[in-house]
Amino acid sequence: MVYLIDASVYVFRAYFAIPDHITDPAGNPVNAVYGFARFLAEFLDECQPQYVAVAFDQSLTTSFRNDIYPDYKANREKPPAELKAQFAHCRALCDALGLQQLASPAFEADDLIGTLASLAHSAGLPVTIVSRDKDLAQLIRQDDIYYEFASRSRMDYDGVAAKFGVPPERIGDWLALTGDSVDNIPGVPGIGPKTATALLAGFADIDALYAALDEVADLPIRGASKLPQRLKRHTAEVELARQLTHIKCDIPLDIALDDLRRQPTGVGLDSLFDELGFGQQLRQELRRLGV
Repeated sequence: MVYLIDASVYVFRAYFAIPDHITDPAGNPVNAVYGFARFLAEFLDECQPQYVAVAFDQSLTTSFRNDIYPDYKANREKPPAELKAQFAHCRALCDALGLQQLASPAFEADDLIGTLASLAHSAGLPVTIVSRDKDLAQLIRQDDIYYEFASRSRMDYDGVAAKFGVPPERIGDWLALTGDSVDNIPGVPGIGPKTATALLAGFADIDALYAALDEVADLPIRGASKLPQRLKRHTAEVELARQLTHIKCDIPLDIALDDLRRQPTGVGLDSLFDELGFGQQLRQELRRLGV
């Protein structure tokens, strides 16, 4: 099993959940780093991963999706300045724990995870994606697990399909039809989750749907007679949304599967914890886990 962690989800969760009076000796907040370290300690203790990678989002404004659509994620507030330094510490923490960590200015953590999942699948290994971002559910294949660690909620391939109403491979198309307000991606007006699910139930993907628009009017969907014209009118928007919602699984990464083997050395952990002002309890816990 290869574990692929969507780091930003758990860094942000820690930042907002843990009081910012946890500071380093210079008085800078390190609450997000502390919470992320706690998460990693629990994860390592529970999962005992042999292969693991931790993917970070480097920027909200510089990915290739922003080049395609400048308003992509424009509705999101930029992270507070004091959190930027904490992300750097979180990446250093992964290094000290022997966890492969990576980020890219051109691609999002989703694309890094997608490419690593493809690498694992090519080697015949299943993956567990550790996240609570629904977009990543599209990567799940047979024998894979989507794991929301905070709630200890696991979904397999069939579980993802049951939750979304479409199999994982079609979630990107499903989001292209409905839109995704979280990422500021517009969908087709008048097509919500139920209608998108019903449309994709009868077609392999959006290409097949558009190739047979004349058949859509006869589907047992409320307002079906108006859907062909509506879909045709918004063809450009659907194609744009599709480029934004589909996770890339073939980005250029100079990395091999063996690079994802956890290699705990403990080098730098004490100096990092001293810099952050963390006490002995957490570092002893991590030492117990073989760091």
